[in-house]
Amino acid sequence: MGLTIRPVRGRQARPWLDELAALRIRVFRDFPYLYDGTLEYERGYLEEYARSDHSVIVLALDGDRVVGCSTGLPISDADHAFQQPFVQAGFELANVFYFGESVLDAGWRGRGIGHRFFDEREGHAFALGFETTTFCAVQRPVDHPLRPSDYRPLDAFWKKRGYRPRPDLITQFSWKDLDQPEETDKPMQFWVSHSSINSMITATGAEP
Repeated sequence: MGLTIRPVRGRQARPWLDELAALRIRVFRDFPYLYDGTLEYERGYLEEYARSDHSVIVLALDGDRVVGCSTGLPISDADHAFQQPFVQAGFELANVFYFGESVLDAGWRGRGIGHRFFDEREGHAFALGFETTTFCAVQRPVDHPLRPSDYRPLDAFWKKRGYRPRPDLITQFSWKDLDQPEETDKPMQFWVSHSSINSMITATGAEP
């Protein structure tokens, strides 16, 4: 039937939450996340997006089956751990829209869907008047024992989309790795849209 990209907002996402939870667990088992998740936790996490009046979940649908999704919401509606680095750096939280995660089944990768995910989320954020878009990514050592030999980070793709890493914007988030007996904190580095950075430099005379 082909692929359909469908953005839904807030409570509109509720019919898909269980399927999205299973998809996230399946995809995030791979490096670099190595996530050993549970449906209960994932369902609760996704409920944050369903509760937010200004969130977006971009669904990639093969017929009626969810094969990918990409999430976003105002950072003021996100977990405190994601807000704190921006508060400390002097950002106005009311201007920041946070992109959660993009996940896609392996068979659908390499078809430009990642760009569609960014297009939809950025369009949603800018239509709501947000000036800054951001996301974060886990930092793993280059010699991590579970790093595949053919692993390619997404840095080049993110830079092509106009985002830049911010070493001054780091948070910690905890989850259980596949090869670990319990949860451990992971450093998560934020990437911020380059256009947003340039706007802030112009307005303030210095990068925050």
